[in-house]
Amino acid sequence: MDANPAISFKQICFSYGERPILENASFEINSGEHLCVVGPNGGGKTTLLKLMLGLLKPQSGKISLFGASPIKNRRTVGYVPQHIHFDPLFPICVKEVVLMGCLGNHIGKSFTNEEKTKAEKVIEELGLTEQIHSPFYALSGGQRQRVLIARALIMSPKLLLLDEPTAHVDAQAEAQFREILDRLAKTLTILTVSHDLSFVSAHVKRVLCVNRKVHIHPTEALSGSLVSKLYGQEMRFVQHGHCEGACKHE
Repeated sequence: MDANPAISFKQICFSYGERPILENASFEINSGEHLCVVGPNGGGKTTLLKLMLGLLKPQSGKISLFGASPIKNRRTVGYVPQHIHFDPLFPICVKEVVLMGCLGNHIGKSFTNEEKTKAEKVIEELGLTEQIHSPFYALSGGQRQRVLIARALIMSPKLLLLDEPTAHVDAQAEAQFREILDRLAKTLTILTVSHDLSFVSAHVKRVLCVNRKVHIHPTEALSGSLVSKLYGQEMRFVQHGHCEGACKHE
């Protein structure tokens, strides 16, 4: 267990031009935790992940990952984006996509035998051995998602960030994904952006609510009124576990 928090935000403010996205966001996530990020579209969820990755810089405040800046510790992070853009005619197979996770170590060099072996191992762990040489474009949505998770895991990150990982998969693929995530959560710090509130309530102990301001709530404290206030409209919420009271959203 790391002595420093896996993620620390202190008084973070960020805006696109004159449009504020995050205001005075302060929170800490401990090493080994699995949290979900929830909130309305445009509330700042994806921006939050990009700040953690060092792809964006805040206008004010301080961010640290495992005690150092996001840029310095970027290689400790695996990232699975919400959307991927690829040419379906580009001839790239599953193993080659996974190996792309090692590209930060290469400038005009070939992949090492060690990296190729690691790719095969991660592909096996994600249940994709039979598809290892299959074209990426020929896979189902759920299989593609698992390939992207394998790509994020090949460098053995300490932190895994997933942006809406179940948004474009069917029920069977989502169930497989949940099993994979539960297994990964035993060894990694995981932050998952999700609109699936039943998934949130069933799989995590704390929830990061983002809508310009950021609040962390215990999952048991979530209520229908809190979720509706966060999203600005009535939302269906499935509560797993025992709720002893609503958590005030300040």
